[in-house]
Amino acid sequence: MYQNLVMDQGFHAVLFRIDLDLAMEVREAGCECGGRLHSARYPRKPRGGVDLGPDAEQRLSFCCNREGCRRRRTPASVRFLGRKVYFGAVVLVASVLDGSASPSERTRLLDLLGVSRRTLRRWQSWWRITFVASPFWQVARGLLQDPLSIVDLPQSLLDRFNGSVRKRVTAALKWISPITVPILRNGQVF
Repeated sequence: MYQNLVMDQGFHAVLFRIDLDLAMEVREAGCECGGRLHSARYPRKPRGGVDLGPDAEQRLSFCCNREGCRRRRTPASVRFLGRKVYFGAVVLVASVLDGSASPSERTRLLDLLGVSRRTLRRWQSWWRITFVASPFWQVARGLLQDPLSIVDLPQSLLDRFNGSVRKRVTAALKWISPITVPILRNGQVF
């Protein structure tokens, strides 16, 4: 069920449209200096078993047109988890299935997605250590009525959303999208 989702080009097209909407919000807001933002996409080489064409290989981003500023603004993304090379949906789904899949299902999934066991262990560590230590999580967890089980992440996150697997994965990726861009505090990136 989850494996089919991450291989579905239609699902990735929906995520791309969401990224386009997030990008338009950033572009319409303009630069802090008052300048206009121009497209300044940068290349990515995403992994994850599905070939989505050239659009998937670009991270949406903008650059201020004002001379002397030229500040880059990169919007949040539901397709990419920060600098991770795998699609966000792959990281989420593989991490969920790792805890619930049989050994043969896990092996088939890893082969299908081109993910090593070592990478999967790193993702589990990321969810349970890095993610929960992030400034985003420190704020977001306070917005939840009931706390999420950290040991069961990311499954406990998916369980918060209703609907089909597709809707739940999409909602979870939207919810965590703020982690895909740096947070600035007092001029420093966190």
